[in-house]
Amino acid sequence: MTISYLHSLSCNKSCLLTSQFSKPLFINQTQKKLRFSISFCLKQNESGIEQVEEEEEEEFTVVTAVKSRYNEIVIVDTFASRYLLLDSTRNVHSVINKGGQNWTGAYWDESACLPPIIPNGPIAIYGLGGGTAARLILELWPSTELEGWEIDEILIEKARDYLGLSELEIPTSKGGRLCIHVDDALSPCQDDSKRYAGIIVDLFADGKVLDQLQEIPMWLELASRLMPNGRLMVNCAGIETEVKNGKPELVLDDLAWMLNSTVKILSEAFPGQVSWKRTPDSEGLNFVALTGGLPDLSDWSSKVPVRLSESVKLWKLCETVPLQLGALNAS
Repeated sequence: MTISYLHSLSCNKSCLLTSQFSKPLFINQTQKKLRFSISFCLKQNESGIEQVEEEEEEEFTVVTAVKSRYNEIVIVDTFASRYLLLDSTRNVHSVINKGGQNWTGAYWDESACLPPIIPNGPIAIYGLGGGTAARLILELWPSTELEGWEIDEILIEKARDYLGLSELEIPTSKGGRLCIHVDDALSPCQDDSKRYAGIIVDLFADGKVLDQLQEIPMWLELASRLMPNGRLMVNCAGIETEVKNGKPELVLDDLAWMLNSTVKILSEAFPGQVSWKRTPDSEGLNFVALTGGLPDLSDWSSKVPVRLSESVKLWKLCETVPLQLGALNAS
């Protein structure tokens, strides 16, 4: 969908705006008003019978639509939330909920798990978008110094105007705040003396993790920007499937991470030091990875908000087939 089309939404055409957590936005060609649709996939119950959940619709409006050097930027408004959609995929890159609720029920919530398992120090967010992760971190950990990196200046301007990003640049009562850098986070010309306690990596283009992040040297470069015992937390994109009898099949066992190219390259860059988890179906089935080895899950669970205390226990160390076979033979 082109930007000129967005400015003439009354045209009798339809389009699909897919999100990263399975909530496509589309224009209903039979309606004059825009609709927000939650589209559900076919699921199998225990008896093997496929079930289709009903589609729900909610009206939404396009707040702004503009094309920058890097993105097609669309911000849409619903009764409950406001969404930032980017590039031709129309994936949701940020969400701000109305009514003061900063939990999203999606992969951004994972970022709030990071502060208890890293040293005291600033946290960088590579791929700031509209600041969804930053907003939640500052709510839960208000003394945190955040540095958000975003390459698209126009995106930052729109996020300040329509997503409340400028609010996060004001120091909290505990002294934390968001400092924004409009620059390429992967550029080698950053201050070599700067070190982060943690780096949250959420860098996408056209619905995929950036190509540069499929290379070991890049991950080693990012790790060099960490303080001792610092960690990288990475959004590694959505579910990848195997095909069985011509149909996609979810892989849910301990080796599922091997089907995700970003988790695989991380495990090669940092052997034995990468953990992973997959967010629940309701949250989009994203893979998330963490460097620095598997934390003590019980201790970690006790230090995060109650809402996250059980979910952090789902993290697992990336183990290969030979390691698992060796463990089985030893037993």
